[in-house]
Amino acid sequence: MFLDVTVLSPIEVIFEGKAKSIILPGEEGVFEVLPFHKRILSRLISGRLFIDEQSFPIKRGVVKVNQNKVTVIVEER
Repeated sequence: MFLDVTVLSPIEVIFEGKAKSIILPGEEGVFEVLPFHKRILSRLISGRLFIDEQSFPIKRGVVKVNQNKVTVIVEER
């Protein structure tokens, strides 16, 4: 099973595709999202976003997880 992941900034689509896991720098600490994760809406802080083996630097943002769909909206990198 995979997650449908979309990572957006105000000027571009940073990532769009399927992933086995995503690791995010949350306000309360780093957390991982796997398939069948509970619904969540969380603010993100500056750090690194990991999608499977890929890594992306991000500034603040938000993430929404709902039914294996992960949408991340971040400030410009």
